Amino acid sequence: MTAAALPLAVDDATVPVRRSRAERQAIVLDTAERLFATRSSRSVGMDELVRETGLGKMTVYRLFKSKDDLVGAYLARKAATVLAFIDAELVRREGDPRAALLSVVDVVERDVTRTGFRGCPFTNVSSEYDDPQHPARSAAADYKFELHARLERLAGQVVPGAGDDLAAQVHLIIDGMYLSGGLLGPDGPAAHGRALAERLIDAAIAAR
Repeated sequence: MTAAALPLAVDDATVPVRRSRAERQAIVLDTAERLFATRSSRSVGMDELVRETGLGKMTVYRLFKSKDDLVGAYLARKAATVLAFIDAELVRREGDPRAALLSVVDVVERDVTRTGFRGCPFTNVSSEYDDPQHPARSAAADYKFELHARLERLAGQVVPGAGDDLAAQVHLIIDGMYLSGGLLGPDGPAAHGRALAERLIDAAIAAR
């Protein structure tokens, strides 16, 4: 058989799928998010997660050396996603710090009222681990710190000199909305969070 007669077509089923490291990481984290959202991170074992990814066990462990590292990476990615969404909302309301501060609460309200909401993932997952140095606890604390920094910056623009108190109050409302929404549903006390935040902000402005 001459070279020209060799078959050029290759059965697609015999061609291995080659994915980049970033693509493999995304598959693992997407799978973890799906499983953790319906159950808990502690109840999901690595063997189950590996099976659900469709990747090899060694591939997954090359990406994340332990379950703890995976859980931390899952929360870190979620934090980056949430903060990026909040930052985009803040850009839209640049020049109006009151509206920008309330937009953060609006983001939370939309999250709390979405189908399948089961509470704040940062609180839910980090509460499963006692060690304050656990990657999940660290990632959750970093997220809360970054969120509070944004609230402080905006509150300081709304009421110069009294922004710290206002930021703390709005942050407590946000945490309360997540807790109440997860336990009692979106029609419980969480439904009043946005109105309460607006009253607190306007009272702070009036008292300035």
